[in-house]
Amino acid sequence: MTDSTQLNIDSHADFLPENKLLLNAVGEGIYGFDLNGNAVFINPAAERMTGWKNEELLGRNIHDCHHHSHADGSHYPQEECPIYNTLNDGIAREISHDVFWRKDGSSFPVHYTSTPVYKSGELIGVVAIFRDITVQKQTEDSLRQALEQVQAMSEKLANENHYLLAELADRTGDVGISGESDIIKQMISQIKLVANTSSTVLITGENGTGKELVARNLHKLSDRSDKPMVSVNCAAFSPALLESELFGHEKGAFTGAISRRKGRFELADKGTLFLDEIAELSLEAQSKLLRVIQEQEFERVGSSESIKLDIRLIAATHHDLLKRVDQGLFRMDLFYRLNVFPIKVPPLRERPNDIPYLVSHIVNELNRKLGKKLKGVSKQSLKNLMAYTWPGNVRELQNVLERFSILADSQILRIPKITISNTEATASRSRTLSELEAEHITHTLQQLNWRISGPLGAAALLGLPASTLRSRMKKLGIQRTT
Repeated sequence: MTDSTQLNIDSHADFLPENKLLLNAVGEGIYGFDLNGNAVFINPAAERMTGWKNEELLGRNIHDCHHHSHADGSHYPQEECPIYNTLNDGIAREISHDVFWRKDGSSFPVHYTSTPVYKSGELIGVVAIFRDITVQKQTEDSLRQALEQVQAMSEKLANENHYLLAELADRTGDVGISGESDIIKQMISQIKLVANTSSTVLITGENGTGKELVARNLHKLSDRSDKPMVSVNCAAFSPALLESELFGHEKGAFTGAISRRKGRFELADKGTLFLDEIAELSLEAQSKLLRVIQEQEFERVGSSESIKLDIRLIAATHHDLLKRVDQGLFRMDLFYRLNVFPIKVPPLRERPNDIPYLVSHIVNELNRKLGKKLKGVSKQSLKNLMAYTWPGNVRELQNVLERFSILADSQILRIPKITISNTEATASRSRTLSELEAEHITHTLQQLNWRISGPLGAAALLGLPASTLRSRMKKLGIQRTT
């Protein structure tokens, strides 16, 4: 019986195969070694693959000729060679990740087996059978590269989809830049002038005036409009999470980083990055942002590899940044980097004549969103809306219209007069901004029976995220008294 892991022969020059026709016909390279590791036969296929002729190798140590180095060029000691290990222990081996070296000094990947040869039960040598797997390796590498590209694209699409869904989930419907007032016409003219440049724009204005809408118009009118616009609310993340959100992180960069994630900068490459509430950045984050703006490159958290990027940066804030610079809360050098082209969004109280245009646009959007067929608001309702000072600006107007649209039982909205009592108005002249804010929030909460969240809650009416309203209540010491 012949064991499948060894060759048994009985004669003919130790173990030279008797069927030389078969030896010469096979496509695999075949070497025969004696117990000293010297070549005793070499078939033509082995000669073709290695460039070494039969007469050049017979009686020589083949390891020193074509197995002397690893793929990286480092020395390959004979005692580590699987073929020579088979000579020592008589155990057959199969190797898939190795290279043989040709006579001209080049190498090629091989798959080979080393099989012990026995004569009369005694080990007398080894037969090595190998084949060139260059094409197989190239195919594997091509497939691996293709898979990496698919995975990278899948990751990018998944991240973009994640951010898109997050933004859509946070939206209550767009409002256009509507109006015929001189102040709004001037702002629209500024948008058109700077939109198709790469200049950084700083948008300022009170909460609810539509700063993000201005940013979206800047992107839409730019030559980057076919690329993504990625938004970041800098006030929505803690300093510890913001860096990862902006720059991304590598797997294992911190506790909870179970996979690599691209940040907003990377997702906005070739497009526009909108940093809302930029005044809320910590001084450390401001420093890193300044470096990115200056050098147009960054590193993911947990990585030392620099990533180049090409983005158009738009920032927005409701704070007076120069005042925060004086207070030591904002870097002056970053302010000047951001304030290349400032655009101020006017509050609604400075353009009351635009309210009819805004109402018409918002009602059309609400019809689409709510599936209604509203025709507009009554004349008295429009007068009531124009008489109010709108501390929450366009966002508050939008939320009021949405609330009454939900409650409406006819196609014409009827909205009662929205006022602040004369007593409150008189007293407000000598109160601080925080006191006025606390009073306005408290009054709104009382009107809505202290409901904070939901479409009919105070947060929606004030144009704030529910989490932000709770944070302001805590800071201002506002508590329910009944």
